[in-house]
Amino acid sequence: MKTFHCQYCGHPLFFENVECLKCNSALAFLPDRLQMAAVEEVAGEEGLWRPRSRGKKQSTARYRLCDNHTKQNACNFAVPASDPNPLCVSCRLTRVLPDLTQPENPVRWYRLEVAKRRLFYTLGKLGLVATSPPDGTADGPIFEFLADMPGQPVMTGHADGLITINVAEADEQERTRLRVAMHEPYRTILGHFRHESGHYYWDRLIAEGGRTEAFRAVFGDESQDYQQALQDHYARGGTVPDWQDNFVSEYATAHPWEDWAETWAHYLHMVDLLETAASYNTRMSIPGSDEHDLEEVVNPLETGYPDFNVLVEQWVPLTLLVNSLNRSLGQDDAYPFALSVGALQKLRYVHDVICETRSQVSTEGVQPKRETAAA
Repeated sequence: MKTFHCQYCGHPLFFENVECLKCNSALAFLPDRLQMAAVEEVAGEEGLWRPRSRGKKQSTARYRLCDNHTKQNACNFAVPASDPNPLCVSCRLTRVLPDLTQPENPVRWYRLEVAKRRLFYTLGKLGLVATSPPDGTADGPIFEFLADMPGQPVMTGHADGLITINVAEADEQERTRLRVAMHEPYRTILGHFRHESGHYYWDRLIAEGGRTEAFRAVFGDESQDYQQALQDHYARGGTVPDWQDNFVSEYATAHPWEDWAETWAHYLHMVDLLETAASYNTRMSIPGSDEHDLEEVVNPLETGYPDFNVLVEQWVPLTLLVNSLNRSLGQDDAYPFALSVGALQKLRYVHDVICETRSQVSTEGVQPKRETAAA
């Protein structure tokens, strides 16, 4: 996530902040603007807030704080005053919560919502989700956060627009155990959200978007038996020789749907890390260029439709930098991957599909299909 700045005092802000440490302003993220803002209560307008101004002219914009902030202190998103939904555009996507009377679940829920808000930000920046849907509606996948019950294990996954997340994934110890057992070196909460959103957007952008044949030309025939493919994958113990030649991960070899979801998640990793680096004014020496010729890292979430080759050229040295920083702290590589030509071809396809969608939204005013969620 990029860093933000307090518009009142200029102090750096982070995505989860609720108070500016320099000017003590209350903070809220404004999804309709995709910006963090210092806010203040409006005198005489109970429950309403506005962006704080240093000048005499006060902002006319009005917001409420998300109900999950007011009652649970679990969200920092705001809701436009005209929106009848008490929940922000991210929280209203969660249909089922874990039992919050269980002592471990409030922290688990908070961690899951943090990751979901980060996903929402990226999807909003990419034009894939409506950041200000009308009449209190919701846009994007619906979520259920569930805990295992005796005889009723919860499987993380996607089906028909619904993403189910096992809340145990928010426990570092359990996630590490599964990371080793499932041979998934990049198993993170945010990684889960990105991966499962890939399944959701396969339905919306590929199946409903009339791109099935083009998809098959790159990823293969998704009509093969999905459940059988997964059973075969796990029966092999996840060992596929030379998978690196054509896939971003070993799990991607299981089925074309998983290949797409893994590639989709990887693309979101890419654009988010580049945005973060750009927000810090990072400059890189690109391989093959003059060693004194430093190139500014592009922010792919702000530049409209960036050239995919430019993203890759900057991605490679940036991941080397990230891994070197991690090693200097005695940590494993943050990015344990090496992208092959085959994997890059699939990433390019995801990039092109997203750019086509962004272009359609910006030129035709077409918003993605909206859904109503039960809060």
